Amino acid sequence: MNAQLMVQPSSFIDSGIQIKPIRHLYLFKFNDDLQARLEVLNDKKRDLKLTTEEDSELRGILELDRIFTLLNAKIIGESL
Repeated sequence: MNAQLMVQPSSFIDSGIQIKPIRHLYLFKFNDDLQARLEVLNDKKRDLKLTTEEDSELRGILELDRIFTLLNAKIIGESL
């Protein structure tokens, strides 16, 4: 088994998260800064220029994105 390091997703909550009203529902979204950081890290990964620290940061952001996707899906599902 290969252990992979990740920045804790909770470390982004205070500065990188917003709750936005979308179609009368409040959904979890990344703020502009965190979204831009995600895009920069994805670009660097695609270009094979990601450092170990950046890879750990990207893993944490992507894990938070998966969590938000699940939470938002649940919020939308409960509203139907």
